Amino acid sequence: MTFGPTIIRLTVTTLLLATATFAAAQKKAAPPQDKTQTQAPAPAVVEEKPTPYDQRLIRLAEVLGSVHYLRNLCVKEPEDVWRRSMQELIDKETVNEEKRRERMTAAFNRGYRTFASVYTTCTQPAIVAEQRYRAEGATLASEIVARFGN
Repeated sequence: MTFGPTIIRLTVTTLLLATATFAAAQKKAAPPQDKTQTQAPAPAVVEEKPTPYDQRLIRLAEVLGSVHYLRNLCVKEPEDVWRRSMQELIDKETVNEEKRRERMTAAFNRGYRTFASVYTTCTQPAIVAEQRYRAEGATLASEIVARFGN
């Protein structure tokens, strides 16, 4: 049984739709300061809001990194679907939460590097690993949406 990119995109999209909506902060250009003025205080640090599904989300990020590496190892033309899906997830889930963003990015990179250190060519075990990780990712996304979605 093969999970195509459409199924995974649908699963990731479902996850993205189920997550909390955050308002995107608009960046305004600061007017040039006069040297005689005192420096304005640093912007307020946004308090991180841990979610009950953060551990599952971190695992999903790691799985997406693994799948991204393995898919590109075994296809003729490299694809960027998995990395872009991860970037969308990070952008939606970690607005103004730098530590969460760093943790999710690190998890994606860890998944990528783990398989990069093991597989340098596409082999049957690499294909099986990619299939299993895609299945795990689909399961994780479904569980997150079913348990924590609105």
